Amino acid sequence: MATNPSYQPQEDVEALLDSGWTIVVYNDDVNTFDWVIANLMKYCGHTRLQAEQCAWIIHNNGKYAVKSGSYDDLEPVCTALCEKGLSAQLEVQ
Repeated sequence: MATNPSYQPQEDVEALLDSGWTIVVYNDDVNTFDWVIANLMKYCGHTRLQAEQCAWIIHNNGKYAVKSGSYDDLEPVCTALCEKGLSAQLEVQ
């Protein structure tokens, strides 16, 4: 197997950390629509309409990627959503 001497695996890791992440919010039986909507607006910067649409998709499909971006940008947002009781996690796209 030939190797590519110019290939830099570290560059791939850095590119992945810079983009390619999403916050996925999962449906649960605890949080109300209003609570989910309010937190999506507050922490994800969604308009009310965007947050309502996300909440309905989460409700109907069981989960939804509510925000995408870099790991560094999304990690504190995901943490805040979890601290507010939402079931959320960071996932690689």
